Amino acid sequence: MRSFVYLIVFFSFFDLFTQLPIMSPFAESLGATPFLTGLAVGMYSFSNTIGNVISGFLTDKKGPFRILLTGLLLTGISLFLYRFAGGAWSLLAIRFLHGLLAGLIVPAAFTYLANSASEDKKGKGAAISGAFVGMAAIIGPAFSGIVASKTSEITVLTITAISMFLLGVLALFLLRNNVKTNSEAEQKESITIYAFFQNANIVKAFIGAFLLMFSQGALAYMLPLKVIGLGYDTQTSGLLLSTFGIVAILVFLLPTNIVFDRIKPMFTLAFGMTVMGLSLLLLSQMVNLPSLYVCMALYGIGFAFLFPSINSLLVHAVEPAHRGKAYGYFYAFFSLGVVAGSGLTGLLAFTAVGGFLFTGSLLIIAAAGSLLKEPPTMKERQVH
Repeated sequence: MRSFVYLIVFFSFFDLFTQLPIMSPFAESLGATPFLTGLAVGMYSFSNTIGNVISGFLTDKKGPFRILLTGLLLTGISLFLYRFAGGAWSLLAIRFLHGLLAGLIVPAAFTYLANSASEDKKGKGAAISGAFVGMAAIIGPAFSGIVASKTSEITVLTITAISMFLLGVLALFLLRNNVKTNSEAEQKESITIYAFFQNANIVKAFIGAFLLMFSQGALAYMLPLKVIGLGYDTQTSGLLLSTFGIVAILVFLLPTNIVFDRIKPMFTLAFGMTVMGLSLLLLSQMVNLPSLYVCMALYGIGFAFLFPSINSLLVHAVEPAHRGKAYGYFYAFFSLGVVAGSGLTGLLAFTAVGGFLFTGSLLIIAAAGSLLKEPPTMKERQVH
């Protein structure tokens, strides 16, 4: 039931993106200081990173079905806990628990998808899953913003909680545990994070995941500043972000997504990262609205090429027995990238122009580095 797992991927990221417009106002309504408000927003990403790594280990040992089911049901419970938050510190505790439990879902879901896809369609499968992530990024903030303005933040979180519970119940009946657990393979051959970093393609996937979300964090921080500085309102920022999401979804879903199985992922990765970098460099210089939309459409194309590429690199470089662990680390880098992107650009006190120039240059340098040939190992040198 790959289609059902895609639905789980959508709601997992929907849970993340619905939080963006409402968590700061919710924390302030509970009397949180600016520092504790920022901490409450970032706490989810922090504990989500831990949850991703734990999910990876458990998925390899127990199989993705059990971890998916556990993650969905427990995340639903954690979302219901928000109604009991009585102050900033109780909110921080709930945020930590929510992020930790939600972190169980995504590595298990992507492991399920990777292990159930045929070898010649893994790139296309990654593109389709990216489309569901993109749809969540567009629908989630708009949904939560509208519902919270008419009711309350608790209503948004409760609706998401019910959705998670329903998915958990459906998973119990619709998802058979047809992807074998890897406990036997684990016993035969253990693998560590150090071993992952010895494989150049896995390293490229991890760096790509980090920089993908680093640019997202920087964009979320800098784009509103750029737009307001040009005399437009915050609604324009939302429309610009939606533009990139819509373009990315089109690239993911159109028949052209076959390119991800025809061209080596290292080349589509470099292309996607370069296009994203160029779009940010151009964005730093543009001063009229139509050109901003063009830049965001260009960013969407780059995003759409990078996301499936890093997934394909990871899937082809890791044996099925260790894909859970690999995806656990992979999505931990995702979470760290978001925090680093907004945090570092804020810490360095960049202007909008400086932030886009810095991030765009970083992406282009990384794209060039990804094409460098890996030096031969000691074993290969001995053979020659």
